[in-house]
Amino acid sequence: MDHSNRNLAFHPKSVAQDSSPEELEGVVPAAAERVDEAAEILEVLRRGERFLVCSHARPDGDAVGSMLAVRMLLEQMGKRADLVTADQIPMIHRKLPGAGEIRSAERVEGSYDAAILLECDGLERTKLQGLEQYFLINIDHHATGHAYGNLNWIDRSAASVGELVYRLVQEAGARVTPEMATCLYTTLLTDTGGFCYGGTQASSFGLAQELVLAGADPLRIAQDVYFCTPAKKLLLLGAALGNLKCEARLSWLWVTRREMEQAGAAEEDCEGIVNFALCVAGVEAAAFLFELPDHRVQVSLRSKGRLDVAAIAERLGGGGHKSASGCTMEGSLEQALEKILEQLRPGVAELAGNEG
Repeated sequence: MDHSNRNLAFHPKSVAQDSSPEELEGVVPAAAERVDEAAEILEVLRRGERFLVCSHARPDGDAVGSMLAVRMLLEQMGKRADLVTADQIPMIHRKLPGAGEIRSAERVEGSYDAAILLECDGLERTKLQGLEQYFLINIDHHATGHAYGNLNWIDRSAASVGELVYRLVQEAGARVTPEMATCLYTTLLTDTGGFCYGGTQASSFGLAQELVLAGADPLRIAQDVYFCTPAKKLLLLGAALGNLKCEARLSWLWVTRREMEQAGAAEEDCEGIVNFALCVAGVEAAAFLFELPDHRVQVSLRSKGRLDVAAIAERLGGGGHKSASGCTMEGSLEQALEKILEQLRPGVAELAGNEG
C-alpha cells in the first residue's frame, strides 16, 4: 500500500459524547503507533461497538455505495452502525442493498464510538450539525482533501472511496458478499464516469474484475445508473442544453430555479448534466450552474484532464478532483457565472497558447 498520503493525527477528543478519559484509553491507538491507515482504522472499529457513518451532502454513487459497504463490514465484525446524510439518496441508487436504511437529517446525536466520514474533503461538506463532538475517521480520495479528522486516510490516487473501503475489507479479513460487491462496484463505476474520467487506471479494471467475481452484476448496475433516468431529468436536460454556450475550448450551461420547477426536477436531477457541455468537440473545460434557494448557486466543473478544476473550485470555497469538482456560491446566477468564467478563461487560454 502506498503510504505517501498517510496522516494519522490524533487529538484529545472524545470517542463518544459521554466517554470518559479512562474509556478512551485502549479504544484509540496511540499516535506513536505508525502502522498503515487501514490497520489504524480497524483498531478503532474492533474496540468500539457503535458507529456513525456519513458522507457529503447530495450523495452520489461513491458516497452511497461506500456507506453501505462500510455498514456491511461493521455488521460482519459484530458492530452496530447508523447511516446518515443531510440529503435524501438519489433515486438511481435506492435499489442498492440496504439503501433504505440510510436516513436524512440536519443534526446527528447519540453515543457513538466514532463517526466515519466518507468522501468528504472537509467537515462542512457533510452539511450535518453535531459531528464535532465525535472522534472522526476521515476516509477520502479528493485532490482537495484535508486532514480534519482525528484519524485521516487520504489517498488521492484511488479512483473512488469505495476502493479504499475495499482495501479496509481485505485488511479486516471480511467477506466481500455479492451485496457488498454490488455497492462497491457502483462506487467505482460512478466515480470514474463509467471508466471515462482521468482517475481511471489499470487497477480500476482489476478491482472491477474482483468485484464481478464476488457477485456484482455489471450489466444490471450500469442499467440502474445510466438507463433509469426519470422523465423530469430529461426535461431539465433539455432546458440546460437550450442555454448551452461555447467559447473556444470552454463551454457552459445552466438552469434557473424556474426551469427546474417547470420540469418538476429536484437538485439530484442536475447530477451529470455538466458532462454534456464537456462532450462538445474541442472543449477542454466545462461548467454547469443551477440556482438554489436563498440566493445561492451550485456549480459543477469538469475538464478533460489538462486543466485542474479542483484548484479553481477550492479558490471559490469548494473542492473535488482535478477533472471533476464543484462549489456553492452566494449571489445571483449571473454573478456566479461571471466569477466562474473569470477563473476558467485564463487556464483554457493558457492551454491554447501552449499548443500554439
